[in-house]
Amino acid sequence: MRMTPVTILVGVLAILAAVVFVMVFWPYTHRDMTPSEIYRTRSPGEESGRVIYIQNGCVYCHSQSIRTIDWGPGAERIAQAGDYVGDKPILLGSQRTGVDLSQEGGEHPDDWHIAHFIKPRYTRPNSIMPPFRWLGMQKIKTLTQYIQSLGYKQADHRMQRQRYWKQESIKAYEAGPEYNVKWLAEQVPAGWRNIPNPYPTTPAGMQRGRKNYQDFCIGCHGPIGDGMGPAQPWIYPPPLNFTILKGRQISGGIIYYQIMNGITGTAMPYFKRELESQKIWEVGDYVAVFFINQSDANADPRGIDAAWEP
Repeated sequence: MRMTPVTILVGVLAILAAVVFVMVFWPYTHRDMTPSEIYRTRSPGEESGRVIYIQNGCVYCHSQSIRTIDWGPGAERIAQAGDYVGDKPILLGSQRTGVDLSQEGGEHPDDWHIAHFIKPRYTRPNSIMPPFRWLGMQKIKTLTQYIQSLGYKQADHRMQRQRYWKQESIKAYEAGPEYNVKWLAEQVPAGWRNIPNPYPTTPAGMQRGRKNYQDFCIGCHGPIGDGMGPAQPWIYPPPLNFTILKGRQISGGIIYYQIMNGITGTAMPYFKRELESQKIWEVGDYVAVFFINQSDANADPRGIDAAWEP
């Protein structure tokens, strides 16, 4: 066979047709359109928020597909084909410049998202996401509706839990600082309440704690721990003012548990998937030393010192 221009053209078109058939036509005709067990139709408000999401290119940085190898937010559920039967277009995304959002609904309360959209560094001090204050509050709230729907029925369950604890946390806050501190401590399991910080306070540990505080906490709790960070005007109940904990015998275990697990219903997220154990203990000790003036680091009861301890 002579490699004439016609032969090359026909060959290229044949290869292209085969690729389209195998990669596009065949999967399309054999796709499973059975909804998954979590699927539901979206409300008009959620659909409007999805339009805003698409118009602003959010899919370029955020995927919506959890794989078996993932360990970030949403990793409680592996994505299934039936999750996307109502999506046109499907917004799987290919980049994870930001977190995956397939199960984002209910991970945070609405006010956290509003503060985040106004300026992401209010809630995530190291974020490279651009601010969206220019959308206006109405569009931000509509976009939040869509984000809170991601995860469908599971997101609905998480949102129900967020709303319940939001009301409880507001009641505790409005009852005054004394009651609020007592209520927050009571939400920590008894075993954790009696655990001191197992690591000693060291200059290096304080510097590491300070760095993690700046990277994760300063946007809400502020540079002096008074709860007056830049996110504060958008959050209710407001971030905890650590200085009101002085003299209240707050153990390292209480601080650790609340950093690790977050406080559902408030803007305080969990950090158990982002911070290793030692980092949580050290940022907790930084808070205890500099804002509460009371640290139980390395106090009894003690176990065997860690190998790296001075």
